[in-house]
Amino acid sequence: MTRDPDTTEDGTENRTPEEMSLDELREEIETIDREIVELIAQRTYVADTIAQVKAEHDLPTTDEKQEQQVMDRAGRNAKQFDVDANLVKAIFRLLIELNKVEQRSNR
Repeated sequence: MTRDPDTTEDGTENRTPEEMSLDELREEIETIDREIVELIAQRTYVADTIAQVKAEHDLPTTDEKQEQQVMDRAGRNAKQFDVDANLVKAIFRLLIELNKVEQRSNR
């Protein structure tokens, strides 16, 4: 089945941001924000699972080498998507710190 190039996979009209109304753009931001929160929740779940594994194997909460790998990866991803690397790294530093606080409180 061929798809009309002017529509998206879900059948909605495929328009550039310049063609969208302010309300439509805000709805898109709302959807993106919800997806970001969902991804943070998924990341937190996996981090909690990692904390359980660390506790079972009596491993330290902090793994500086792994943290550096996460930060390096965040910087590369920022570059790939043309986003300010310092901003992305600050967000990831916050996520890492929140996970460490949670891991410590669960021990």
